[in-house]
Amino acid sequence: MTERSLTPNITVTIGHHTRIYFAFVTTAPTELDSPATVTLHAATFADVVSFAAEPITLDPSRAKAHARLVLVDAMELAWQRARCRGNQHLLLPADPVLVGLNTLQHWLWQRLQAPTTSQVAA
Repeated sequence: MTERSLTPNITVTIGHHTRIYFAFVTTAPTELDSPATVTLHAATFADVVSFAAEPITLDPSRAKAHARLVLVDAMELAWQRARCRGNQHLLLPADPVLVGLNTLQHWLWQRLQAPTTSQVAA
């Protein structure tokens, strides 16, 4: 329970539905995401790992791997964690200072305003 309270989070309300999302750094591909997981930022592990709460030793073979900063729905967190661990991927809590509420709000708004694939093709 302590981990969840220290992990940066954002509450999203749409209509009568309210959900809490927690911020994590992951090396998992999107195919392993729960349906409500939102990618806020994707880059190399060397770039994204700086958002993790705990320092990680970065070896050269892992530095160029794909990684993401994601929001995971609190109701799907156990499922997401099991999928990552089961496939040997990291799911690290984000740093609450670097990824605070203002940052999460900003990136989530950017993500929601980004054109979809169908809009780009039109």
